[in-house]
Amino acid sequence: MNLLRALVTVSGMTLLSRILGFLRDFVVARAFGAGLATDAFFVAFKLPNLLRRMFAEGAFSQAFVPILGEYKNKRGDEVTRELVDHVAGVLLLVLSAVTAIGIATAPLLVWISAPGFAADASKFDLTVTLTRITFPYILFMSLVALAGGILNTWSRFALPAFTPVLLNLSFIGMALFAAPYFDPPVLALAWAVFIGGVLQLGLQLPALKRIAMLPRPTLDWRAAWRDEGVRRILKLMAPALIGVSVSQISLLINTIFASFLKNGSVSWLYYADRLMEFPSGMLGVALGTILLPSLSKYHADKNHGEYSRLLDWGLRLTLLLAAPAALALALLAVPLIATLFFHGAFTGEDVFRTREALAAYSLGLTGLILVKVLAPGFYARQNIRTPVKIAVISLVATQLMNLAFIGWLQHAGLALSIGLAACLNAAMLYRGLRSHGIFVPQPGWGLFLAKLGAAMGLMGIILWFGIGPEKAWLEYGTAERLTRLFALVGLGAATYFATLWILGFRLGDFKRRAA
Repeated sequence: MNLLRALVTVSGMTLLSRILGFLRDFVVARAFGAGLATDAFFVAFKLPNLLRRMFAEGAFSQAFVPILGEYKNKRGDEVTRELVDHVAGVLLLVLSAVTAIGIATAPLLVWISAPGFAADASKFDLTVTLTRITFPYILFMSLVALAGGILNTWSRFALPAFTPVLLNLSFIGMALFAAPYFDPPVLALAWAVFIGGVLQLGLQLPALKRIAMLPRPTLDWRAAWRDEGVRRILKLMAPALIGVSVSQISLLINTIFASFLKNGSVSWLYYADRLMEFPSGMLGVALGTILLPSLSKYHADKNHGEYSRLLDWGLRLTLLLAAPAALALALLAVPLIATLFFHGAFTGEDVFRTREALAAYSLGLTGLILVKVLAPGFYARQNIRTPVKIAVISLVATQLMNLAFIGWLQHAGLALSIGLAACLNAAMLYRGLRSHGIFVPQPGWGLFLAKLGAAMGLMGIILWFGIGPEKAWLEYGTAERLTRLFALVGLGAATYFATLWILGFRLGDFKRRAA
């Protein structure tokens, strides 16, 4: 399989999901604005989402995919199926218990994650109710992550990438049609999370059956524990869980800080984060998804040269696409936010406060995406401790920067801390790969970066003058905002890629076969 084609497939599915995600945020912003109810929902959704990333897409995937790839390549289908059954059983037992505990202790979890809400009893109680409805999401998504890891290992990248679309459709449907039937209406968003989790899991089961890898969960803990692969996955998950927890704890602490700021701060950070996740998901998550199986196979085959060359390919592609995306995100902040969210209850002040957070986030976007490419360089070698140590250092740096920035930058300072810490994380991962001899850069990096800088500079100039006065974007009608934004994005992209073409870049230069 051509990895560039696989990247386009995964990114295309992610693009569809992100577009629907923006439509979902448009619908939510128009219906609920940025205030008490949305702050309560975003905090409630953040809790199960945090655990989902810790247990499912984060620590579990990092530990499971390399071991699964090893079993598939070396031990045959029957032993691999046994591993999948045992892992599914352990996941089901552990996550069911975590879900039950989360529902029972929801008031404590809300008090820990947003202590500022305790000053307003109605806001606190609403957040607790929303948390209890959304918490089962972690169970569904852990099983979705298991299914996605299996499908990706079998090079079935499209379906797992498409799956998040169903959550966005659930949000849109519930916000548009079901909200009036709930009291308060924001409860419809919590039930959208629950329904979305069920739909995502249901979609992947037939695909697993087609490749004869549909899990039959083994609920006998002792039988699962006797499986060597399960023990190795759990052993790898321990440091992976710490590493993923660090980044999620950082976001949670930011929510704690934001809960003490003025009403709307949590929502401004949320909407800015959603915009930042657009390129992050399309590039970072997609690249990490397609790189990990091939890196794992190269490591199993002891093919160190191809391992290093694949990392080099991933880094060049990341910088080629992520760096201009970060620059465009910062320059087009007001046009993007005004076009997507400046409707209904979302005010002009919300636009500019969200812009502050988005501009701060964009400074670290390239670093955030680089982490998604560099970290698999360790994970595929079943070395999770090194990225964990680096993540802990990044967490400490984030909180020190929070204390330094929040007083004068308010919510934007929290976003800036995360962005700068992501750059620090990426720099330390890169240094680790180099110092361990895992990655040796291919020739031509200096010229590559010079050409990249020239294309970005020209694109930045075009966008800067094309935007015009930012306040005018609040006065344009919806159709005019859309027209102008599409024209700016098209002009910026055309300028960037045309400049690269003139400087000698060709699409064929970035083709790469999977292992």
